[in-house]
Amino acid sequence: MAMGTREQDDQGSFWIPTSALPMSASHPFYEQVNRILDGRCFDGFVADLCRKFYHERMGRPSLAPAVYFRLMMIGYFEGIDSERGMAWRVADSLGLRRFLGYSLTESPPDHSTISRNRRLIDLETHEAVFTWVLKVLAEEGLLKGRTIGVDATTLEANAAMKSIVRRDTGEGYQEFLTRLAQESGIATPTREELVKLDKQRKNKASNDDWQNPHEPDAKITKMKDGRTHLAHKAEHAVDMDTGAIAAVTLQPADRGDPDSIERTLPQVADTLVEVLADEQAGPHLSEQVMAEVVADKGYHSNEVLTGVGQIVSRTYISEPNRGRRDWSDNTEARDAVYANRRRIRGQRGKRLMRKRGELIERSFAHCYDTGGMRRTHLRGHSNILKRLLIHVAGFNLSLVMRKVLGLGTARGMQGLAARMVSVLLRFLRMIWRIVTHLGAEDTFPMSHCSPTRAAA
Repeated sequence: MAMGTREQDDQGSFWIPTSALPMSASHPFYEQVNRILDGRCFDGFVADLCRKFYHERMGRPSLAPAVYFRLMMIGYFEGIDSERGMAWRVADSLGLRRFLGYSLTESPPDHSTISRNRRLIDLETHEAVFTWVLKVLAEEGLLKGRTIGVDATTLEANAAMKSIVRRDTGEGYQEFLTRLAQESGIATPTREELVKLDKQRKNKASNDDWQNPHEPDAKITKMKDGRTHLAHKAEHAVDMDTGAIAAVTLQPADRGDPDSIERTLPQVADTLVEVLADEQAGPHLSEQVMAEVVADKGYHSNEVLTGVGQIVSRTYISEPNRGRRDWSDNTEARDAVYANRRRIRGQRGKRLMRKRGELIERSFAHCYDTGGMRRTHLRGHSNILKRLLIHVAGFNLSLVMRKVLGLGTARGMQGLAARMVSVLLRFLRMIWRIVTHLGAEDTFPMSHCSPTRAAA
């Protein structure tokens, strides 16, 4: 047997495979989201839906539909308002790469790839994905469908007021203000003078006279903060038992609430009927689907109260003070108004009104304020609604995440850790106060006793 020798350290390899590189742990939030999606075969579902948009053999493989819809959900979970921002965020995060199924050597999709897939996949497919998420909620007991609350909010359009033109002459808004200033005696008005003149005008621009040629779907609207802006109207139909969004519609911002609810409620009914027909999700819905609708006084009208009765059984719509009314020629509207009045004045009606404001305003805050869609970066109702449907689907999926993890977004996990540290510090301070207080009580009699008592 030959004598062995001790192996010396050799020069390491110049090339290191990526599999040998240290990898960070996957994000626990997105790992759980993937468990939910993979457990219900989400990838296969969307692949079958989108197969008709791609050629079977020819062409370069495009972005996988499952990756595209996950990217749209990341927009809600991360509070990102644009497709360019989504691409940047994925390229910068190893956790999101793993969520989408990309390795270190693969380039994540850029914003142009995301945009092409959005234009390629039709609106009906996005609606089907939204309904699929609702079925997941129903299986988890987070969708009942019995009582529906309706309300709307405005979204800023991707268009500026200064770019509007007159419908009849094509005159621009700046040209219009300049002409008014010159007619008032200002030969060469400055920008400050034009702004001042615009504020002093009593009759502002109206949608009947003005439009944006680049975004005709956007309408001139006065926002809640008092500014006048081009905007769209997003209307939510929320399950009053769980807070899930059962339907979302996008409509012109100048459309009144009585008109918009006539489009939203049939959309809710169609969606719930589809969920009810599912073997797994249907049994978890309420036995009385679409039995009640709750709304504020902006939706109160004779047409709504009489027409809604064809879809729902009972209405709880706040009634504005219109004074004494003559019902001699419309007894059907009278009966509907009086019945609605009795219901909203009852205890259940008052509870539903308070709950409606809480749940619907919460959905607005999560989807648009912290969710990053208060201002749209797309044009055209079809494009905006595609993004909005998957954005709201992300909100609905966050309800499942709250049930599983106790939080609805990945950012909430950071806040949860901070709160846990804060609670721990408060607990330690309380323990320290107790210990120091007990120590003071032990020394107090010895340090403050009188000589007479000490001698005794």
